[in-house]
Amino acid sequence: MIKVAFLVPDNRQEFRKWELPVPVFGPAPQALLDGLAQRSDCEVHVIFCLKRTLPVPERMAPNIFLHALPVGPAGYMKSFYQGCLRAIRREVRRLKIDVVHGQGSERFPAYCAARSGLPNVITLHGNMRELAKLNRVRPFSFHWIAARLENYSVRRTGGVVCITSYTKRLVEDTARRTWVVPNAVDESFFKVSRQPATPLEIVCAAHVMPRKNQIALVRALSPLAEKFEFKLRFFGMVGDDAYSREFVELVKCYAWCEGPRSLSHADLRQELSRASLLVLPSIEDNCPMVVLEAMAAGLPVAASRVGGIPELIESSVSGWLFDPHDQESIRSSIRQFLDTPDGAKNIVQSARTVAERRFRPKVVADRHMEIYREMLATS
Repeated sequence: MIKVAFLVPDNRQEFRKWELPVPVFGPAPQALLDGLAQRSDCEVHVIFCLKRTLPVPERMAPNIFLHALPVGPAGYMKSFYQGCLRAIRREVRRLKIDVVHGQGSERFPAYCAARSGLPNVITLHGNMRELAKLNRVRPFSFHWIAARLENYSVRRTGGVVCITSYTKRLVEDTARRTWVVPNAVDESFFKVSRQPATPLEIVCAAHVMPRKNQIALVRALSPLAEKFEFKLRFFGMVGDDAYSREFVELVKCYAWCEGPRSLSHADLRQELSRASLLVLPSIEDNCPMVVLEAMAAGLPVAASRVGGIPELIESSVSGWLFDPHDQESIRSSIRQFLDTPDGAKNIVQSARTVAERRFRPKVVADRHMEIYREMLATS
C-alpha cells in the first residue's frame, strides 16, 4: 500500500466560493483522484492550505482522505508560501507519507512538494515560465513570482509529470526526470448524449484574455457568417482589462455572437451536448481540458496548432488544426466543418477512440501509480 500526499488548491478559496460545503479541485486533479479511488493499492491524502476555515469532510472515497491546513493570509502568497510549506511538512510527517505529488506550479503545490523532504513529483498544468515570457509580466507580480517558484521546483523535484511533450521539451534540460501523462477527463463527459441544436452552435470555452485569442476568432468567422447560419457562443470569465472590454464590444456588433458568460462543469456538459463544434484559438496552450472533454463527449474540435494541442488532435483525422495568428487559416478549418457538418462522423469516432484510450480516469491513475513506484524504487 502506497501512501500518497496529493497537494492541490481548494478552488473555493481561489475563486472566493466560500458558500460551497465541500472542497472544489480543478477538473484534471479531480478526475485523477476519481481514478485513484478505483485502486486498492494506494491511500491518498489530499492536502490543501486555506487562509480561513472552511467545511471539509473526512474523505471523498474509502481510500481518499481530505486534510485542510489553516495557514492564514500571511502563510500564503504574502510569505511566498512559507506558511504552507511548514504546515505541509508537519502533516506529511504525521501521516507517514511515502511520496508527495504537487498538482500545478501556479500556487503552493509544486513548490511545497519539491521541498517536502520526501520522494516527490510535480505535475505542470500551466507552464508559468513560458506564460511569463509570453505576457511580459511585471516584476513581483503574481505570474512573475509563480514563474520563479516553478523554475525552483522543476530543478529540485524528483521528477516532472508533463501532461504533453510540449511541457517535456520546456523542462527536460533542468528536470531530473520526466514522464508524459495527459490529464484525465471526468467520466461524465464520456456519457454525454449529443443533441445538436439548430442552427449550428459553435462553442468557444475559455477565459477571455489575449492568450486565448477570442477577438481574432470573431473577425475570422465574420465572412463565414454571411454564408452560413450558425451561432458562435462564448463561455468563460471576463475581466475588466482593455482586451476584455474590446472583446465585449466586438461581440455586441454581431447577432450571431453570444456571451461571454461563466458556467459550471455540469453546464459545460450540457453546452457540449447541444453544440456542433468546439473552437479554441489559443496563442499558447498546454493540454486544454475543454479539448479533452469535447473529444470524450463526441464533439468535433478545431483548435490552434500550438503548444501541446497537436499531440491531442491529428488534423483532419481527429479534428482540425489552424494557425491562430492567421485568420484565413482559422476560417479555412472551420469552413471544412461548415461545408459538410454531417461528414464529421469519422473525425468524432477517431477523437472518441483517442479519449477512451488516453484520458479515462483509471487509465491515467494506473500510469501515476507506476510513476509513484518508480520514484520509491529509486529514492
